[in-house]
Amino acid sequence: MADRLASLGRHLTASVSVETVGSPHPMLIDGRLVQAEGNKTTPVINPAFGTAFTSVPDASKNDLNRAVNAAKCAFDQWSTADYAVRKAAMLAFAADLDARKKEFAVALSKEQGKPVAFAMGEVISTVKKCKHLAEIGQLLPEVIDDNKKMQTEIRYTPRGVVGGITPWNFPISMAANKILPAVITGNTVVLKPSPYTPLSTVMLASVAQKSFPAGVVNIVTGGDQLGRWIVEHPDVAHISFTGSERTGKAIMASASGTLKKLTLELGGNDPAIVLPGSDIKKVAPDIFGKAMFNTGQVCVAIKRLFVHESQYDEMVHELAKVAKAAKVGNGLEKGTMYGPINNKMQFDRVSGLVEDAVRSGATVAAGGSPINKDGGYYFQPTILSNVTEGMRIVDEEQFGPVLPVLKYSDVNDAVARANNTTYGLGSSVWGSNADEAAEVGLRLEAGMTWINTHLASVEQAPFGGIKASGVGREGGGQIGLKEFVDMKTVIRSK
Repeated sequence: MADRLASLGRHLTASVSVETVGSPHPMLIDGRLVQAEGNKTTPVINPAFGTAFTSVPDASKNDLNRAVNAAKCAFDQWSTADYAVRKAAMLAFAADLDARKKEFAVALSKEQGKPVAFAMGEVISTVKKCKHLAEIGQLLPEVIDDNKKMQTEIRYTPRGVVGGITPWNFPISMAANKILPAVITGNTVVLKPSPYTPLSTVMLASVAQKSFPAGVVNIVTGGDQLGRWIVEHPDVAHISFTGSERTGKAIMASASGTLKKLTLELGGNDPAIVLPGSDIKKVAPDIFGKAMFNTGQVCVAIKRLFVHESQYDEMVHELAKVAKAAKVGNGLEKGTMYGPINNKMQFDRVSGLVEDAVRSGATVAAGGSPINKDGGYYFQPTILSNVTEGMRIVDEEQFGPVLPVLKYSDVNDAVARANNTTYGLGSSVWGSNADEAAEVGLRLEAGMTWINTHLASVEQAPFGGIKASGVGREGGGQIGLKEFVDMKTVIRSK
């Protein structure tokens, strides 16, 4: 499979000549595949080479207004459509995406950098999510009281136009997290992907066009200003955003003018605590994988590792051994475990954080520097020891292939330090006694805590954080669906 996908990727790359570079993949507005006003485009960069390989439309404010108006006009019919109609559309979307999964996986690998096998996994998981939500997406009335005088029930009503804004680390998965729960509950959508990874999302335009009525799903591409226009638009009722804390706060401030409903999945500085007596040789490779997955570009990946002083040196040694054996390369190359960092800005940030840590006294146990390869944004998987709070690499979310390892002598101290952050997204505790580890995990201030694992997920589990890591939840079956609807209490006299 990986060889066939890599071959397809080489074919697509070779087929882009000087004359065809810049030809846009059309957006979806009101059921039509369209280019941006004035045929404006913006390049899509392949992080494996640091160069553009295609382009997408650069939407204007007029384009955005047309998309929102189309969604607004489609809302009345879609929100009152029989559930079987919405379910059929979702299943059609899943079937078409599944039929084109190889094409999407290659495009995703090229624009994001991740290994094509993981890109394929992202596409397949999106298909599964679509089918799952189609089955459980009907929010039926709930009778909460029924007596001789009256009956009281709760009904869930679609909210209106949902504006979705997605990040660059999991473009297709994040697009699905905005589109699917919104439309299955009767809302309409205007979606904007990150300007760093717009290709695989805008490719969904042709899938959505065939699956949904005109105006139900609209996909527009462009720069950061496009996101601001969506947030500020008076006809957008709900914003679902995944991205940085800073942007999330800006969205919250901007949305306050119209009191928009918000779902914000923001950053994390996710701690993992390894309890004394753990089997270091066993857990180190797993911890490394959970920190470095997607080249560390995961909001909920392990970003600070706390290890007891009695096993600290052994853990650093084992992590460094795994890091030195990791294969970094082009996501379309066979055997690649970790691709490049997605974009130049993030590459420079990660490089700067490591340099700052070393200047502040950290020791590089493995990695520590960029990889000079094809002009791409490659960085060695890096393990840093002798790190302390006060270093930026510890206090800030690095969002890259770097893991700082901190030493502790007392579990209570480790918990206090792990909680000493404005974030509260993910966390994990590792130990030979799972019950003991679970007790420690309950003390961690996070929306999600894993025991002897990290990143594992099921569709029934809500995803989201506390503190500065966000507002609301995604996933979790009907828990996540209820983020996209309004609750109406109906009291009927008998």
